[in-house]
Amino acid sequence: MASLDDLKKRISSVKSTQKITKAMKMVAAAKLRRAQENAEKGRPYSDKMNNIILNLSNGISDIDNAPKLLSGTGQDKVHLCVVMTSDRGLCGGFNTNIIKKAKLYFQKILDEGKTLKIITVGTKGYDQLKRLYADNIIERMSFKESKNTNYFDADKVSKIIIEKFEKKEFDVCAIFYNQFKNVITQIPQEQQIIPLKTSEKEENSSEHSYEFEPEEDEILSNLLPKNISTQIFKAMLENSASEQGSRMSAMDNATRNAGEMVDKLTIEYNRSRQAAITKELIEIISGAESL
Repeated sequence: MASLDDLKKRISSVKSTQKITKAMKMVAAAKLRRAQENAEKGRPYSDKMNNIILNLSNGISDIDNAPKLLSGTGQDKVHLCVVMTSDRGLCGGFNTNIIKKAKLYFQKILDEGKTLKIITVGTKGYDQLKRLYADNIIERMSFKESKNTNYFDADKVSKIIIEKFEKKEFDVCAIFYNQFKNVITQIPQEQQIIPLKTSEKEENSSEHSYEFEPEEDEILSNLLPKNISTQIFKAMLENSASEQGSRMSAMDNATRNAGEMVDKLTIEYNRSRQAAITKELIEIISGAESL
């Protein structure tokens, strides 16, 4: 049985931890409101950008001469996966859920005998993937110094992807992130950004067709790189809201668990103290009777 001093120190330690987790929960809640608002504002813009590109692609008569970012290389041998996680921990299963989703995709690609290349955005993703996929990671990025999620960081990632595509280093590119639903629920997503999926084109083929000036090819050549940056920025915004929501939930659970632990330790401390007092009284009474 632990001594009274040990129990007292442990209670003090747990209370200090509880203060930290409670403070982190409040900070996460404050950041969540802004991050959630930004994520919700970004969704319509990215969806509309995607729809415009799909509409433009339907008007292209010669698909063989279409921009490669839209039509792809015509092969499916090398896959580039951009895994987007956080740079900080203590956010529950936020990073783990993204990694699980990505690993399922990795295994499928490798089982089919295709080449896998990985770009990690965020240190936590790299830390988890380097054990099994160190040879597949070709680039690691971190925006820990950035105070807020911004378009410039997304554009940096986009430029690296486009540069590698122009050098014919991969055929298909997909990004992995968490879509924010609420504080408790974040849904891991896999989104192919190069080339656009054929199923998506078919789903949007019923949309009205328009006449464009200049031609569709010229518009797409300028719009497609911006769309990749936009989709990555949307993923970053979703990740930011999901991270704060997951951290808020995790810190709330940690605070409650610390409170329960303090209660249990306090009961144990009181029982031990009462037992020590009872033992002393018995010794005093026994000594008095012997005299």
